[in-house]
Amino acid sequence: MLNFALFLHLLSAVVWVGGMFISYMCVRPVAASLLEPPLRLQLWDQIFARFFPWVWTAVILLPATGLWMIWQMGGFGSIGMYVHVMLGLGIVMILIFLHVYFGPYRRLKTAVAEQDFPGAGKRLAQIRQLIAVNLVLGLIIIAAVRLLRGA
Repeated sequence: MLNFALFLHLLSAVVWVGGMFISYMCVRPVAASLLEPPLRLQLWDQIFARFFPWVWTAVILLPATGLWMIWQMGGFGSIGMYVHVMLGLGIVMILIFLHVYFGPYRRLKTAVAEQDFPGAGKRLAQIRQLIAVNLVLGLIIIAAVRLLRGA
């Protein structure tokens, strides 16, 4: 059961962090260079509509599987510092996602539906900045697990 929980944990992290990486580093520059703002904003609205349900799954599975594995390993007193770092930064990432989802993303959807493209552009810029922060945090978590695991 521990291996299955670890598998779900890693899969969730890969989907979330990998999705942010491809969105930020690949899709964003191409969309900005090829598409006019109205089409670009509609594209992002649709990308987020497909990506965010996967993030919601990760936001549920990551802490659930992580806390279950901590419990299986004997609790917080018996885990390494890297797990504490992972948990703390993971909570920050989840809070940032919740802000994005219930704040700028909802306003982006409304603005795109109303064809308020300047307003949608402002919301997309906010989302882009917060995704950049979350991407960096996700990469720090990956590095911390690898570098601090033996410490």
